[in-house]
Amino acid sequence: MSINTQRAPHIAEVLTEALPYIQRFSGKTLVIKYGGNAMVDEDLKNSFARDVVLMKAVGLNPIIVHGGGPQIGELLERIGKESQFVAGMRVTDSETMDIVEMVLGGQVNKSIVSLINNHGGRAVGLTGKDGALIHAEQLKITSDNTDDPALKVTEVIDLGHVGKVKSIDTSVVDMLVKSDFIPVIAPIGVGENGESYNINADLVAGKIAEVLQAEKLILLTNTAGLLDRDGELLTGLNAHQVNDLIKCGVIYGGMLPKITCALDAVQAGVTSAHIIDGRVQHAVLLEMFTDQGVGTLIRGGL
Repeated sequence: MSINTQRAPHIAEVLTEALPYIQRFSGKTLVIKYGGNAMVDEDLKNSFARDVVLMKAVGLNPIIVHGGGPQIGELLERIGKESQFVAGMRVTDSETMDIVEMVLGGQVNKSIVSLINNHGGRAVGLTGKDGALIHAEQLKITSDNTDDPALKVTEVIDLGHVGKVKSIDTSVVDMLVKSDFIPVIAPIGVGENGESYNINADLVAGKIAEVLQAEKLILLTNTAGLLDRDGELLTGLNAHQVNDLIKCGVIYGGMLPKITCALDAVQAGVTSAHIIDGRVQHAVLLEMFTDQGVGTLIRGGL
């Protein structure tokens, strides 16, 4: 079947626009945090898998770090265990941690691997415990007890098996990338005594990107990116501009941790970080291989 001649110029334009980016990023590493709508909508799941396979085929080295909060919550609800959150983080006792490992390291991770492989890729699933990839320690947060303003007592809140990244050993990831595989990583870390920790996937993606000195850190979200007070997309920002936006209150709430993660990455040597709309089909390709992109780009430097 011959190509539609009316569409041919547009197809050629897309390909020629993508070429310099393919050439520039060939051989480079990009770390993608995969979550939100992109991970539950069937069309978006398939378009993401095709994007990852295409990037690998043209010489890039994508590394996927995924979340799975809604899936964890669903299984906990099914077994009658109530989820408790403090400062947006799920309190994770030993029983809950078992569920987290089952869902993230099993169900979610394997489904992403299968999807990529079904579209012609060669993906391998890991948790941060494999090859001691993610060394973790317990995350401790404090809260001021203001019931009696005169006392101002500060309490340490025990979140259980909620962790933070202590260090990253990328040996197993390096081995997979050199063998032409696509690593798919569940954000579960291992403590010094072998205990498991549930870690925020954005933070894991950022730390892995930092250690690998990746070309790009890409965070998929359920928003168009960072918006100004008028709802217009902001992009091409540097660290100084981002800090100014934080100070004046444009960046706040749920966007603040993602922006902080992106900022930390570029200040630690990652060339650029991107916060993009995972609700857009082929969002990663559009951000990587087009002049305009589809999200917020943050570069290092002032």
